[in-house]
Amino acid sequence: LFKHPRQEIEAYSLPANSVGKRRYVPVHNSRKRYCTPESSSPDSPAYDVLSNATALVSHNNSAYEDTSGSCVTDDFNDKIKELETVMMGPDSLDLVLDYNDSFDSTSCQETNTWRSTLEAVSRRDLRADLVSCAKAMSENDLMMARSMMEKLRLMVSVSGEPIERLGAYLLEGLVAQLSSSGSSIYKSLNQCPEPASTDLLSYMHILYEVCPYFKFGYMSANGAIAEAMKEENRVHIIDFQIGQGSQWVTLIQAFAARPGGPPRIRITGIDDTTSAYARGGGLNIVGNRLAKLAKQFNVPFEFNSVSVSVSEVRPKNLGVRPGEALAVNFAFVLHHMPDESSLSPKVVTLVEQESNTNTAAFFPRFKETMDYYDAMFESIDVTLPRNHKQRINVEQHCLARDVVNIIACEGADRVERHELLGKWRSRFGMAGFTPYPLSPLVNSTIRSLLRNYSDKYRLEERDGALYLGWMRRDLVASCAWK
Repeated sequence: LFKHPRQEIEAYSLPANSVGKRRYVPVHNSRKRYCTPESSSPDSPAYDVLSNATALVSHNNSAYEDTSGSCVTDDFNDKIKELETVMMGPDSLDLVLDYNDSFDSTSCQETNTWRSTLEAVSRRDLRADLVSCAKAMSENDLMMARSMMEKLRLMVSVSGEPIERLGAYLLEGLVAQLSSSGSSIYKSLNQCPEPASTDLLSYMHILYEVCPYFKFGYMSANGAIAEAMKEENRVHIIDFQIGQGSQWVTLIQAFAARPGGPPRIRITGIDDTTSAYARGGGLNIVGNRLAKLAKQFNVPFEFNSVSVSVSEVRPKNLGVRPGEALAVNFAFVLHHMPDESSLSPKVVTLVEQESNTNTAAFFPRFKETMDYYDAMFESIDVTLPRNHKQRINVEQHCLARDVVNIIACEGADRVERHELLGKWRSRFGMAGFTPYPLSPLVNSTIRSLLRNYSDKYRLEERDGALYLGWMRRDLVASCAWK
């Protein structure tokens, strides 16, 4: 697919989307496999979907050397020659090592500094070239866009530096967008093979362990639910997109240790066929695991399975009963919700990507996607060894699909439509909700969690919400409402 300077990378396909039944194809495939660049207007079906998202749980039925003194030479021309040697191309790296043998260790260090500088410039230029290509497309300069794509193919690699890996998927999205010829990408995506369910589950588990984003979201949401339900005897949790059910293990244990005994817990798990494929079975697997755990900790437990896509959920599926304190959990899923109905939960937990790609036009959407996922790929580089045999699979099957969807698709086919917390806050407010601040204990626990990863992660509390970021970039926001 994409060429690394020293090796050929095998062609690949991207698998099922975690929410919809979506799969992505390599850029060298037929043009008819890419989606139609439709207008991204407020009139698009997906825009209407998200505009009404919070109405599903309406409250109370309302809704980024100094080379002087060089020990090699003071002759500027010699320095230029040295620089040119390094810049000759990928194979010149071996020549540079031989060149350095005639100098002392200081000169070696200096040449290495030059090399590092050049590599940084290369990465910077890759970012700039990706942006230039997207800008050319946004201005309908297709000749320039195609020329930039040919250049980019030689710069990206699914096994390279973070920006090179991300660049490979961004380039795929650009090619898909440009190659559209009137038919939707999703009409032919089902021809692509999926990884075995056990492999996909393994990829998801690896990502879960090496990145704190999911644990951050689950811990913050559980803390809010536990606090809101500390006096309740009957608790009903509705989990949109329950997946493996991992979030509820720690909450069940926490309820078991509650002074005065645990409440009776009922969990309604909403799912779809994609999650079932990753699990290797239906929601009964999740229910049985959680029931076994609850029994071990002497917690009265009941599980209600709703085996439909979140886009098909109706109030009648949820089985809300009088006398139960209701908690609704939206963990990385609310931006997919298309339904509109009424519930009166005691607490609603929201965990979402802190990114603005919903109604943004193509060019700003591309830049936002590159900035967001660049930070995420860099964070993965810190905790997942570069030589990890499953690295490419993890990134392709768990992240790349979303990147391609955001860049390549328009209209209802673009299902990854993230929004900043400010917009969610406005919607919850209009629906009659008020913020439910997360407890200091939850914040402290999450800070302890982050120390196990990297000091480049940061946790900030602003306006009653928690933000998890990588260096200067916010990536995930978590909040609760009542």
